[in-house]
Amino acid sequence: MPLLSNSKYESDTYKLPKWKESFIEAFISLFRLDMDRIRAGPIAGSKYYAMCKIQGLHYRNEKLSSTAKFYYETLGLPNTFSTWYQITLLHEWMLFVRMRAMPGKYGQNYQQKIVDRTFQDIELRLSEEMNIHSGRIRDRYLKEFDNQLRGAILSYDEAFVSDDITLAYALWRNLFNAKQDVDYLHLEALVRYIRMNLYVLSKLSDREFGFGNFTFVAPNEVVKLLTPKEEIELRKTAHKLFEPKNGKILPSQRSKLSLDN
Repeated sequence: MPLLSNSKYESDTYKLPKWKESFIEAFISLFRLDMDRIRAGPIAGSKYYAMCKIQGLHYRNEKLSSTAKFYYETLGLPNTFSTWYQITLLHEWMLFVRMRAMPGKYGQNYQQKIVDRTFQDIELRLSEEMNIHSGRIRDRYLKEFDNQLRGAILSYDEAFVSDDITLAYALWRNLFNAKQDVDYLHLEALVRYIRMNLYVLSKLSDREFGFGNFTFVAPNEVVKLLTPKEEIELRKTAHKLFEPKNGKILPSQRSKLSLDN
């Protein structure tokens, strides 16, 4: 399970009863709730966080997932909690890049939700999986993880506005823990992986991304640049999906986020 939550609403198999759906839609419509603000919780704090967490997630006596194999076998990173956290931070940073391009108040809300969920989850893992029951010790760990988050985001941001060499250096410091004999091909593979995902994110409109219509490109996949014609078709598809011809959109599906940016 990527999430430690026991909430039935985070289960892929759970469906709301019809009467509850109708009540919620009426409630949203009556009070004109800003769904773009509300949606940040289930999308960023639940779906997107789970996507980041699962990339390097591995429990003892379980098989490595395809993405975990990339980090622990192909790249040879140590299979530790600290490495998992750095892998998670890397993927969150890629999402932060796209969230910052959203209208200010919405992008900030999405970022805050994923950060809040990260530390709620880490605290649970420290308690449930590592049997650290002392609140003082957990707080010390959480403070250290917060420092790591700030340092990683700053270094990746610097790389984002610089070049691939700076990005490789940031990855070497954070993910490879400044290992002296790092394989440069491994750094190159990670830089390529990051650039592919950032490219895909750049081609998603605010509304598509805000509704959770993004999945990370797998390490063994290749992204090809879209032609101008393909980009036009991509936008047409998005409009068909989010703006049906009959014009009838449920209150919960309404959004002020753009489909064309």
